[in-house]
Amino acid sequence: MFAKGLQPNRAKALLPLMFALVLAGCSLFRGPPPETYDLSAPESIPSLKAGTTAQIMIPEPRALKALDSERIVVTTGSKISYYPDAQWPDRLPKVFQAKAIEAFEQSKRARAVGRPGEGLSIDFQLLIDIRSFEYVSNGKSGFAHVEVSAKILNDRNGRVVSTKILTGDAPVERDSAAEVVAGVDAALNDVLVELVRWTVGRI
Repeated sequence: MFAKGLQPNRAKALLPLMFALVLAGCSLFRGPPPETYDLSAPESIPSLKAGTTAQIMIPEPRALKALDSERIVVTTGSKISYYPDAQWPDRLPKVFQAKAIEAFEQSKRARAVGRPGEGLSIDFQLLIDIRSFEYVSNGKSGFAHVEVSAKILNDRNGRVVSTKILTGDAPVERDSAAEVVAGVDAALNDVLVELVRWTVGRI
C-alpha cells in the first residue's frame, strides 16, 4: 500500500504536505481572478417633471440561466459565450435590481422604492424579466444590447396596470473588456431612464 521503504506512520505524516502541494499546483493553472466591473445608474431623468406618492417594490428580476450569473455575456450569431477574465460584481439580476432602485432614488420622483423585506407599505410592484444583457460581437467590434420586459402590478388588488418592453443599444468600437462594459453601461442607462419615466407616468 505504501511505497517501498516508506513506513506507514511516516507516510501518514507526509499526507498533509502532499495535499498542500496538490492544491498549490491547481492554483497555478487557475490563473489570476477575473477583473470585476460595476455598472452605473442615471444621475437624473431628463424631461421627468411629475412625481408619484406611491411606494414601489422592485423584486429581484428573472433571467434565463445563461444571464443569471456574474459573467459578461457575448453573443456571436446564435452562439452564447462569456467575456474572458471579466465579471459583474454580483449575479446580473441583483445588479440590475440595485441599479433600477438607484435610478428611481436619484430621480427624486418616487416617494419610496426598495426591495422585498425593507418595510415599505407597497402600492405597486415592478416585475422585470431580463431578456438580453450582452455584447453582440462581429469579431473585432459590435454593440451592447439590453432588453427587459417590465410589468407594473397593483399590490392592492393584484392587477397588472401596464406592461412594456424596454431596449437600449450602444456601439462598442473595440473588443476589450473596458469598452464592452462601457457600451453595456450606456445601453443600461437608456433602459433605466425609460423605465423610470414609464413607471412614474403610469402610476
